[in-house]
Amino acid sequence: MKTRNVSTINNDHAFVEIQGLCPAIVYVKIEALNLAGSVKLKAAVGMIDALEREERIGPNTSLIESSSGSLGVALAMVCAERGYRFTCVIDPNTSEQNRKTIEAMGAELVVVHQRDENGGFLGTRIQYIRQRVADDSNTVWLNQYANPANPAAHYDSTAKSISEKFSDIDYLFIGAGTTGTLMGCKLFFRRYRPETKIVAIDSVGSVTFGFPPSTRYIPGLGTSRRPEIFDPEGLDAMDRVNEADAVTMCRWLARSHGLLLGGSTGSVLAGIHSWRDRIFHKDVVVAISPDLGERYLDTIYSDAWVAKRFGEKPISGDLSFLTGRIAPAVPGTASPPR
Repeated sequence: MKTRNVSTINNDHAFVEIQGLCPAIVYVKIEALNLAGSVKLKAAVGMIDALEREERIGPNTSLIESSSGSLGVALAMVCAERGYRFTCVIDPNTSEQNRKTIEAMGAELVVVHQRDENGGFLGTRIQYIRQRVADDSNTVWLNQYANPANPAAHYDSTAKSISEKFSDIDYLFIGAGTTGTLMGCKLFFRRYRPETKIVAIDSVGSVTFGFPPSTRYIPGLGTSRRPEIFDPEGLDAMDRVNEADAVTMCRWLARSHGLLLGGSTGSVLAGIHSWRDRIFHKDVVVAISPDLGERYLDTIYSDAWVAKRFGEKPISGDLSFLTGRIAPAVPGTASPPR
């Protein structure tokens, strides 16, 4: 039996300190130090392990999944290690580096180009997968959007490692993509650290929090179809961030802290900045950074790409240009703690 290096190598206790976002120091958990380069390695391993336990993977099985990029890379890595066939269904927003990485590890790559009814690509990606599964009984859909093994992986690892690192946590800010990380951490902290306030951050244009859809350009956060695993019960607040603010924040981090982080991280930290008047200097504030920014050099770190989509202001990385928080008033959203 092969040694499962991908499943076991991670740096679950890597944090960096960021000052200047709010009165408190923000401790950012750097998930990019996992072997697959993102937090998605945990979900990939967790979902495939679950299929193996259930004996749903045989010699003729082909796995398939929809991804904006990072999970596709993680799944391609795990499948290559374990000898499984894998098809990754992506869309035009997926970075070129992620595309090339997925293909380099032997996975089949399918790109959909037609937008769904909400203006995104997720519905189209899922429609393609459903058809593939219907046409071939040996094809198994991992389905990160409904698979309980996704949040369970973060309950057992991500949330636990954060809890072990800090004796007190006042605020935990987490991005809402497929919501696997968010839901796993919520379940853990509501059980073991109920005093911690959990703030979920999504992108403007996403439908997850119950808002109308609009065009989005940055992969990672947001959906055009609400994930089945998402449950707002137990979250202290749900905020949305403009993608232009995410770009501004990413560029500020690169130029002021030497941190090249991905768009999801920029959104979450822009969310923290919007809470700066409600956070005290003594508070312990923790955020999760899903991946690094090297996969986005041709997008959020490209002046031409940014100017075409968001105008010139985000290019400077000047936090004074942040447009500010959009606070949703939707069912399940608690009033701000302060």
